[in-house]
Amino acid sequence: MEFVLAIGIGTLAASGVWLILRPRTFQVIIGLSLLSYAVNLFIVAMGRVRTGAPVLIAKEAGDPARYADPLPQALVLTAIVISFATTALFLVVLLASRGLARTDHVDGQEPEA
Repeated sequence: MEFVLAIGIGTLAASGVWLILRPRTFQVIIGLSLLSYAVNLFIVAMGRVRTGAPVLIAKEAGDPARYADPLPQALVLTAIVISFATTALFLVVLLASRGLARTDHVDGQEPEA
């Protein structure tokens, strides 16, 4: 399962970087979203102390190594909310820029044929 997760994270990151390097604004926004998904998956995958362990510690807490670390989960949840808000802001800026410049290229100019 770790191999599948690593391949998924690598694919998301590579696709995100490839889309960020594209000349159209919408592709750049989608690339940033894919890259943020890859980073969130990476943080969750690396943040586990032990798989199949409960997140909350009971009153009769024993060894803390038996429990999952809740901090990466909280960080990823916060990152998801911030990423959603940033993507919405980028889309509004994209629409305004497209209306003013009449093109959706990153530099504002159509490529020469």
